[in-house]
Amino acid sequence: MNTMQDHETPAVQAGSAQIDVAIVGAGLAGTSLAAVLGKAGRKVALIDPHLVHHDEFRAEKIGMKQMQAFEKLGLGPAIRPLVTPVTGTHVFRLGQFFERERKWEFGFSYGALLNGMRQALPAEVPLTVGKVAEVSTGPDWQRLVLADGSVIESRLLVVATGNGETVRRAIGMERIEESKAHSMSIGFDLAITPRECAYPAIICYPRRPADRVAYLSVFPIGNRMRANLFLYRTVAEEWTRAFRENPQAVLCEMMPEVAAQCGNFGVVGPVEVRQVSLTTTRAHRRAGVVAIGDAFWTTCPTPGVGINRAMTDVDRLASTYIPAWLETPGMDVDKICAFYDDAVKVTTDQAGMRSSIYAKRITIETGLEWRLRRLRNNTARQLMILGRKISRREELPAPSAA
Repeated sequence: MNTMQDHETPAVQAGSAQIDVAIVGAGLAGTSLAAVLGKAGRKVALIDPHLVHHDEFRAEKIGMKQMQAFEKLGLGPAIRPLVTPVTGTHVFRLGQFFERERKWEFGFSYGALLNGMRQALPAEVPLTVGKVAEVSTGPDWQRLVLADGSVIESRLLVVATGNGETVRRAIGMERIEESKAHSMSIGFDLAITPRECAYPAIICYPRRPADRVAYLSVFPIGNRMRANLFLYRTVAEEWTRAFRENPQAVLCEMMPEVAAQCGNFGVVGPVEVRQVSLTTTRAHRRAGVVAIGDAFWTTCPTPGVGINRAMTDVDRLASTYIPAWLETPGMDVDKICAFYDDAVKVTTDQAGMRSSIYAKRITIETGLEWRLRRLRNNTARQLMILGRKISRREELPAPSAA
């Protein structure tokens, strides 16, 4: 089989070679876990259908908290060359400038990030390219049969297949939709370079709840300015069709206060759309197998919690559970449940789900409670804007006498 090191990975034949951990899915969570375990000396197989990850519109920006999570796991040297840092974001609310957020954020192309991480995998953890045709799990050994007939046996199986369902269904896990078509993300490149943009990065919130938009984020990735629009609509709506046909006109009408800073919203390249549902998993407490990241729960990208959840799973498994599990025989369901019941993991997952639901409600809900919350928040923001204007006016020097 092909690997990222361009040499063949010998198939692991049943009974002839056995490993510690098999990871199915070389996305962000799976690749990160494989890298950490490989550096720790574990025998790991990382399996994915594709040698090179295709271009895909997913997460494109992280904050310092997420970068610190990568650093903690020892992945910083692989991640840092693949991201574009920005230290100041200009925030617009209620149709006018609100504040400058002085914080570190990092933009990246998801496909480029993954391929760079794959290239940085330890030599002991080559990427095995193949599709899983059969899977069986149990309290002692997990057995994978790939489409080419090769067999991999491991003590633990980690499912990191994102939204993919084939392996999950073969194991017996069931995905539960908590909020179908909960939100939508749109990504596109602006027809300006970072040097031509008035600000290093911009976040603009809509003026009207009726727009059903959470916010627009504009930030650099290399030598291009990238825009992510987060909203609560569906792909099938007429609005989405109109946006695809003329994103510039829609954005200039909706957010005229930042049009000039963003090159009047001229767009180059494709407009990419991704619909997201909130999901959880049932029937996952099984001997020998764990699901992590989006293969376990999916949350909304609007509050930016997905990567934090995935890295929490990787950290808890790599630092605590897998080392302890491998010290004793077997991989019974009690071991597995300890991970799913881990206080840090549970708190992170539940916080991500709550923030996903709250972000939508505070943006578009029409009930009296939510209208009052928006009124309260916007009144406080208007007062802050007014206070700053008065303060700046008072700071102006008095005109000198003639």
